[in-house]
Amino acid sequence: MTSTSNLSHFDVVVAGGGMIGSAVALGLSRQGWQVALVESEAVESLLQAPSPAQTVEDFEPRVSAISLASQRLLSQLGVWSRVQTGRYCDYSEMTVWDGDGTGRVHFDAAELHATALGTIVENRHIVRALFQALADSSVTVFDGVTVSRWLRGQGVELDDGRLVTADLVVGADGARSRLRQWAGLATREWDYDHQAIVCTVKTTNTHAFTAWQRFSPTGPLAFLPLANENGDDHFCSIVWSQQTGEARRLMALSDEDFQQELERAIEGQLGELQAVSRRFAFPLRQRHAKDYIAEGLVLVGDAAHTIHPLAGQGANLGYGDVQVLLDELAKAHEAGLSAGGPLVLERYQRRRKGDNLTMMAAMESFKQLFARDELPVRWLRNAGMRWFDRLTPLKNRIAAEAMGVD
Repeated sequence: MTSTSNLSHFDVVVAGGGMIGSAVALGLSRQGWQVALVESEAVESLLQAPSPAQTVEDFEPRVSAISLASQRLLSQLGVWSRVQTGRYCDYSEMTVWDGDGTGRVHFDAAELHATALGTIVENRHIVRALFQALADSSVTVFDGVTVSRWLRGQGVELDDGRLVTADLVVGADGARSRLRQWAGLATREWDYDHQAIVCTVKTTNTHAFTAWQRFSPTGPLAFLPLANENGDDHFCSIVWSQQTGEARRLMALSDEDFQQELERAIEGQLGELQAVSRRFAFPLRQRHAKDYIAEGLVLVGDAAHTIHPLAGQGANLGYGDVQVLLDELAKAHEAGLSAGGPLVLERYQRRRKGDNLTMMAAMESFKQLFARDELPVRWLRNAGMRWFDRLTPLKNRIAAEAMGVD
């Protein structure tokens, strides 16, 4: 990282230093662009080493299922090896079932000749690894500040009054992106009337390096495998999506009562729960920007799209954005074009919109299918899951696409 006083104008300024924005900044700097990154948190805090995880309270509440395609991108950036020096958990199997029937689908990495289907990582550990790499890069980081104003086609103003001019502004400022709003980029969105309850649990049985997901009419429950520094395979991160009223009821329960409800909801697949951490609840909303680009501005990650967490694809869609944006800007750099050139940004939008919309439509269809409680729908749903589970080639083809492998 370079001093914030060394440069007054940049090719690119990235607003938001989370998992997606910091990857964009790092990748563009490797291509030879002059890049600035604006992050509200202090770099010293982001680089702070985590405490060893001995109890459920020691794990970060927000985790991501990182696909093999996303891992390849992070490896190309020199970051994935840093992630693997900390806590992470590869999962080699996934079991999905209908809580109101007998339908069950099982995925196994061995059938795909792979060692894992993906990796569960605490979000903050990915960000830490990215900022470790940024420390050795040419990226100029403005930390402890936020963007207070977007200057169309010129750059941004920070909340301390400094102007950061650039040919391109990358909006990586999250689901409530102010850059998206300032640019007047309309969204298509709706409230699911669901909340996602997240916490960490410890179980009596091993998670067997398997991601477990049970569907019910009120919402899906996922147990995502975690491992601490000693390789203890009895920790899981849970994401329990429930209708808002039911989520509020669950959040109001005592730890003991919540633990009992959670044991029943997962149908004892991992034995008894020994401990449950502090719970957090997040409202769920699907959102998609009708356009990802404006004059000198491009949106990536949650700023462009948010998706239901039932398949854990949010971070991977964001890294898909990063990969394509890096591809297009590499071509622009080789051709001597401006980073903010309209043709460059239009190619990025064209390549990403279709993939993002397809995934969002698929997740919405799954959600609607499992929310239906009518007997004929339940019968067809369970019969379909059993049929799909037996069609190994088709099942493995779909799994491979989700993993990002050929």
